[in-house]
Amino acid sequence: MTDAASPSTPASVVAAAIELFASQGFDATSVEQIAQAAGVSRSTFFRQFGGKEDVVFADHEEVLRSLAAYLDRPHPNPWVAVCEASMRVYRHFAADPELARRRYVIVRQVPVLREREILTVFRYERVFDDYLRRALPGLDPLDAIGFAALITAVHNHVLRRLLRGERVPQSVLRRALDDAMRRFGVHPDPDSPAEDDVAVAIFPRRMPAAEVARRLRDTLG
Repeated sequence: MTDAASPSTPASVVAAAIELFASQGFDATSVEQIAQAAGVSRSTFFRQFGGKEDVVFADHEEVLRSLAAYLDRPHPNPWVAVCEASMRVYRHFAADPELARRRYVIVRQVPVLREREILTVFRYERVFDDYLRRALPGLDPLDAIGFAALITAVHNHVLRRLLRGERVPQSVLRRALDDAMRRFGVHPDPDSPAEDDVAVAIFPRRMPAAEVARRLRDTLG
């Protein structure tokens, strides 16, 4: 078998690996077995992935790179941009729910993969946190990490419902993200005035000061 003769893509290698992990277990599956099932050489496997763990989380690496590129572009509303990034992640995994569910089961069964999953979730949260601090200079770090953590938690709650076998349309996550923005006081559609609103323009008291400044700048041009 030679690398040049192999038509397999990284996605097909991932699919072959998940199939083997599901049928015979993660620990019992060797790199050689994955390479053979995917029709690639052992050297190609290690060139595409670092090891068996990396195969399981290959999609996340791809999505994280895509999110970083998306958030590097200018966005009129940083809070909405973070929510749209969350929707992009959900759409990626919902596009092939069966593969995502099989991977979820494997991760639940293997302690080292569960630990890797926790670190991966934190990386998504960190991407959102870092972006908000860049996009909103002067934003209180507690507001940045608080919103990043809230959106990540909401996203994971809805995604896990999908991974456990429910039919969960994208609209469910969209409504949950809208509610999260309203709870945080940053939804682009203003709520009805409340008694505790700050009387500068009608901004909820819970809205971060950096977001108040951003909206005033936009309004005043």
